[in-house]
Amino acid sequence: MNLKAMKNVWKSPRVGAILIFLLTIVAYLPAMRGGFIWDDASWTTRIGRLLRNVSGLRLMWCQPTALQQYYPLTGASFWLDYHLWGFWTLPYHVENILLHACAAILFWTLLRRLRVPGAWLAGAIFAVHPVMVESVAWITERKNVLSLVLYLGALLAYGRFTKFWKVESGPPFAAEDFPPRDWIAYALAFLLFLAALLAKAVAFSLPAVILLICWWKRGRIQWRADVLPTLPFFALAISLGLLTAWLEKFSVGAKGPEWAIPFPERCVIAGRALWFYVGKLAWPANLCFMYPRWQINAGSMRQWLYPITAVGTLLVLWCARARIGRGPAVGALFFVGALLPVVGFLDAFFMRYSFVCDHLVYLPSLGLIALAAALITRTSEHLHSRALLYGFAIVVLPFFAVLTWRQSAIYTNIETFWRDTLAKNPNAWMAHVDFGIELQKMGRTQEAIEHYEQALRIGPNFAETHCDLGSALAQLGREQEAIGQYEQAVRIKPDFAEAHCNLGTALAELGRVQEAIGQYEQAVRIKPDFADAHFYLGNALAQLGRVQEAIGQYEQAVRINPDLAEAHNRLGLALAKAGKLNEAIEQYNQAVRIKPDYAEAHFNLGVALQQTGRIQEAMRHWEDALRIRPDFAEVPYNLGVALEHAGKLQEAIGQYQRALRIDPNYAKAHNNLGAVLMRRGAIQEAMQHWEEALRIKPDFAEPHYNLGIALEKEGKIQEAIGQYEQAVKINPNYAAARSSLNRLRSSGQVSRE
Repeated sequence: MNLKAMKNVWKSPRVGAILIFLLTIVAYLPAMRGGFIWDDASWTTRIGRLLRNVSGLRLMWCQPTALQQYYPLTGASFWLDYHLWGFWTLPYHVENILLHACAAILFWTLLRRLRVPGAWLAGAIFAVHPVMVESVAWITERKNVLSLVLYLGALLAYGRFTKFWKVESGPPFAAEDFPPRDWIAYALAFLLFLAALLAKAVAFSLPAVILLICWWKRGRIQWRADVLPTLPFFALAISLGLLTAWLEKFSVGAKGPEWAIPFPERCVIAGRALWFYVGKLAWPANLCFMYPRWQINAGSMRQWLYPITAVGTLLVLWCARARIGRGPAVGALFFVGALLPVVGFLDAFFMRYSFVCDHLVYLPSLGLIALAAALITRTSEHLHSRALLYGFAIVVLPFFAVLTWRQSAIYTNIETFWRDTLAKNPNAWMAHVDFGIELQKMGRTQEAIEHYEQALRIGPNFAETHCDLGSALAQLGREQEAIGQYEQAVRIKPDFAEAHCNLGTALAELGRVQEAIGQYEQAVRIKPDFADAHFYLGNALAQLGRVQEAIGQYEQAVRINPDLAEAHNRLGLALAKAGKLNEAIEQYNQAVRIKPDYAEAHFNLGVALQQTGRIQEAMRHWEDALRIRPDFAEVPYNLGVALEHAGKLQEAIGQYQRALRIDPNYAKAHNNLGAVLMRRGAIQEAMQHWEEALRIKPDFAEPHYNLGIALEKEGKIQEAIGQYEQAVKINPNYAAARSSLNRLRSSGQVSRE
């Protein structure tokens, strides 16, 4: 780009906007290939019940704890995404990138209207700065990019109301020379600010920024002209800010020993965090998703240099305002003020593993970027050399764009994401844990165990890590070791409901069902709305034959989580066992509506429908189950039973044979196939299947009885009696076998033994 073209960028808003847009798109192309990563599930796949229908959308707005945080506008955007393209991640990434490009253009527009030197350069730097990648490439941070677009829109609207600018080319109004105000613009600004807060509470700083701009532009702040109109904005910011802080602590979980930080240490953390972000904005090297958590020592004078120099810098800029202008102080105050709640003074969940995160500086960075661009532009003007400005843009913007390209590629998939994090921060115990969870989901359980064990070497007292290690050991069938890990988890954290639940499951696997029930009951006492614990408690109770109690637990589970398909299925089984077939059918239908590919629910629904005489419907669901799970041998077996009862013997034979192709050791299929073959006159073939059934399952009474019938037909009375005796021995209540045995014994054909 030559110098003449570069001049046009500053002169033509349209050209400038197009260039910023193209820069953003090109720099973030690798991010478009990305999938869901850490915490994305909290806004997408894990909240399916909220995304599925309008009632879920209503819940996002009306219940502050429905989402991870009360950001219903962000939740609504994900709701709309789900209805447009499900969980296809490309559109999610495209939307984030477009929102970021829009934010960069709005930032440039705002600076132009405020007549900040180097406005286009500031917008372009923001568009391609690598520190912004975490906010743009991480789907969860839709919160950030959406909130900033609305925040900047609100500032632009408020500027029209309060007359920060008269026209772009004219001077700003003096404080005493206000024309009539545009109250429509005021209302628009208020609505946009409300929307920004409902996207993410990081927008809280807007009313203070408005007053800061008033002071910068006019040299003073007037109560009636400046402060009074912002009071509703302050009220909104404080209300939603306090709600966010409360939810962060009591809903997200930002409480416990990791957050028990004395105030002096928080001051040190804040100072260090401020300089950390300044450093990353100035030189974005070694960017990491999860930075090491600093060891803070308030007794060290060296560490106090961070907050002291931060405060000192602000004081210097303030005192020098008459000489260098108010702009530098405004840029620095914007940066510090917007960051203040997230540098350690308020508890946030991320502080558990790090005191700094790139996405936290997304909005605050605007102050320093605007200041840097203005400084470069003023220096260029002072030296009467536009080449300095253009040269800086030509070198820095492509350099930042390349770094952004490389950084956004890290978000391509979960494995790349965590491997990059651990390469830069090997002691990130949280990264080891979450990478372990993902490896476990991929079936790479042994690798997962290695990461859990590494996490425990770094932080041995994290109950969650012991619990995750326990689940991996249980997955490998090492139940006894898993129990040890779960017990360690509940020793460290006695109110850890998930660990109690997992411990119960491990005990149940070892047949210690009564002990398992005790653990499940403890889990639901700690956390009454723990749907999974109610579900597993129901399973344990059903296993002991306590069907009515099991039904109660399953009902609790589906009340808490109506989308828990497995609980609907098990509730159906329990209701069917209690003879309530119609209610059971309703629950199975719920299960397959929630989870259409749930083979077991289709199968159970088919069984219940068959029992109510709805054979054709039953067969359709069995075929669905087999289509979903081609190795589901019980399906053709049940189809065979239905066809046999309908007198379609040849088709029944085909289904039984189909079941045996899937599972050659399916004793019941061998038995039933033998019975149908017997009815077709193929006695020898039938006897082979019964003998095979007994080889597989020696304590199976029915094949003994069937063999007895076949042997009796062949005149082998003594052998027939032997088979009947075996059937009765296995099942003393087997009336048909006992009747046949008594008949032969009383016939006089053989003597009693």
